[in-house]
Amino acid sequence: MEIRLTVNDEQKIWQAAPGENLRDLLRREGYLSVKYGCDSGTCGVCTVLFDGRAAHSCTILAAQADGHKVTTVEGLDDQGRLDALQEAFMETGAVQCGYCTPGMLLAAKSLLAENQTPDDDEIKDALNTVLCRCTGYVKQEKAVKLFITRTKGA
Repeated sequence: MEIRLTVNDEQKIWQAAPGENLRDLLRREGYLSVKYGCDSGTCGVCTVLFDGRAAHSCTILAAQADGHKVTTVEGLDDQGRLDALQEAFMETGAVQCGYCTPGMLLAAKSLLAENQTPDDDEIKDALNTVLCRCTGYVKQEKAVKLFITRTKGA
């Protein structure tokens, strides 16, 4: 079936199998930041922004994405430069092995789009939607707080 969607602000028309999920479609089309994980929506490493909100792409059928807007980490760059949140992740060492990093970034982006000054619990809740096996989420939380501090001063 034909799927029409906007990925990282570019209109796309792709063919998808009836039972194919959005994660598999995106990876097939080269968006490798969308990771394989649990296939049940519990680990969050496949997180994308779906119409601006964090969503686990392994639980969305490609057909359900028809007509919608999807953002992956590949879409965060600013003319080849890292986005300010990506910079904060790098500066605080929040990238560790990097496997969960795309999902963490997009979970944080979703939170910050809804709430520019989240409290500690809100930050933890957003980041905890993505399983990180390397850290205790401390550096990722620090990165989000650094981003908030910098954007307040801008």
